[in-house]
Amino acid sequence: MNSALIIMAVFLLITIFLGIQAKKGRDMDLEQWTVGGRGFGSIFIFLLMAGEIYTTFTFLGGSGWAYSKGGAAFYILGYGALMYVISYYLLPPIWKYANKHRLMSQSDYFTKKYNSPYLGVLVALVGVIAMIPYLVTQFQGLGIIVSEASYGIISPTLAVWIGAISVTVYVMVSGIHGSAWTAVLKDFMILAVCIFLGIYLPFHYYGGFEPMFKAINEAKPGFTALQDKGLSTSWFISTVLLTSLGAYMWPHTLGASFSAKSPNVFRKNAIFMPLYQLILMFVFLVGFAAVLQVPGLKNGDLSLLRLSEKTFDPWFIGLIGAAGLLTAIVPGSLILMTSAVMLSKNVVQVLAPKVPDQTVSKLAKYLVPFIALITVFATLKGGTALVPLLLMGYSLVTQLFPSVAFSLLKRNPITKAGAACGIIAGIAVVAYTTISGAAIASLFPSLPQAFKDLNIGVVAMVVNIVVMAVVSLVTKKSRSVQIDEEAEVNIG
Repeated sequence: MNSALIIMAVFLLITIFLGIQAKKGRDMDLEQWTVGGRGFGSIFIFLLMAGEIYTTFTFLGGSGWAYSKGGAAFYILGYGALMYVISYYLLPPIWKYANKHRLMSQSDYFTKKYNSPYLGVLVALVGVIAMIPYLVTQFQGLGIIVSEASYGIISPTLAVWIGAISVTVYVMVSGIHGSAWTAVLKDFMILAVCIFLGIYLPFHYYGGFEPMFKAINEAKPGFTALQDKGLSTSWFISTVLLTSLGAYMWPHTLGASFSAKSPNVFRKNAIFMPLYQLILMFVFLVGFAAVLQVPGLKNGDLSLLRLSEKTFDPWFIGLIGAAGLLTAIVPGSLILMTSAVMLSKNVVQVLAPKVPDQTVSKLAKYLVPFIALITVFATLKGGTALVPLLLMGYSLVTQLFPSVAFSLLKRNPITKAGAACGIIAGIAVVAYTTISGAAIASLFPSLPQAFKDLNIGVVAMVVNIVVMAVVSLVTKKSRSVQIDEEAEVNIG
């Protein structure tokens, strides 16, 4: 057993220990298990939100896209900054409403706002379907990190199983408390590792940042710029829009916001969290450094680890692997927990109203290993790169944004039927293009190139809004006519 594997094993055991210890002194009912008794302050929320946002997608996918796609990777910087601006205005009113009505999940919010349990069922199903690709990215990244950092001693398949079992155990025991405590360790590790690698590797191999980019531009002219077709300017803008609007529509992210103790927590975080985006810049620098030093990788997600293996001793690779391991475990635990809660509380209890709350609480915990098992099989069967996989999830989950945005208005013009039909229409567009492999360019070849390159998730959201508006207008008129007829009968 090499030193890298020993270090990763130690950090994994620490993670499990922290997760289990977080339960001590707490009566772990569903509210405590899911939203931590609504008592997390600014620091915990900061770390928890960062734990959800900065994942293996950031650690491997960011460097991987910088390595394989060049300038297109910078969309991640753009949407990250914009989503915090949105959160400053979006999260406080949502938190106030959730706190007032003791809501525990995103589906609870839709159910209460639109007075429709079945809309909550729809949102729960959409959320779980969207989170599966997200969870797959975490397990895929986990497999890559552990296998590479152990120099092949641990296979990707075995690494995925070990990670899934570890996360399942401490999620079932401690819920969101375990995720919060693990996020503290994870954020410290990822910050230290990414900053060091992003500075050291460009200077070690090129003598600085400017010489590195000059060397890349000489070898691959225009590599760090956007393309004329495909990953073009219109793709960049539409993808930044899609992901910034969808960032807080992930059920585990919005659900975690319910654990805050006051709305000011989000305003403080929105001011300081953009600084966290600097981590991504250092990750990109690692990917760019790898372009000429480890050329020819078929899977760009391997670039950070392959360059690190070329440069450092095994013990340091173990620290890098441990940091990457934590970037998978923290968001993975939150996704598992949120999926289990929504399926038990917002699907099963709605379809079987007589099921008592205590049974729902037990069912949520028992669903955790079931969801983990499904995701493990999906991970082992798949082979998609991390960034495209996550963007597919964003295309799905962002279809919830229009209904949430309108629900914050004093007079919401959207009816529950309109919200449901809009979401279904948007999801249908995403599903059709994903399953068929169709794109705007193939469906409408005569359109200008700028329209052909639009992110399909944004197109789906436009369809969503149009359908939502039309159905709301029709159902609102029908409702008004029905009320008038009832009033006439009563007067008569």
